[in-house]
Amino acid sequence: MVDISSKEQTARDATAEATLIMNSSTLDLIDEGKIEKGDVLAVARVAGIQAAKRTSDLIPLCHPLAIEKIDIGFARIGESKLRIEAVCRLTGKTGVEMEALTAASVAALTIYDMCKGVEKGIEIREVRLVSKKGGKSGSWKRS
Repeated sequence: MVDISSKEQTARDATAEATLIMNSSTLDLIDEGKIEKGDVLAVARVAGIQAAKRTSDLIPLCHPLAIEKIDIGFARIGESKLRIEAVCRLTGKTGVEMEALTAASVAALTIYDMCKGVEKGIEIREVRLVSKKGGKSGSWKRS
């Protein structure tokens, strides 16, 4: 692990996203709450939050962090796209980019798992960092 013992504590946040592509009929079932396994977006939100909190258990050299805020949001884009946005925030010595990316990824995987009985061809795309703030490198935003 990188030695962060001499770093200053600063406010830090990161936003990541993932996009799922699926049939519009599958997305309609999600919106209508008709997926057999239950409320897809509620379960995906909890899964993303849990994943962010456990990132250091999943990614070998990540520091365990005391995350102060995790927010997972969903937006339907057109007929067949679902965008997931994960925001993580803390005051600490290292950033939360990996936690936001992990949250978005696991939320997307949870949606796939809950909907695979309806559609096996769902695609998870564009898992990426959108922005980060804080720390020595300052702010960064995807253009």
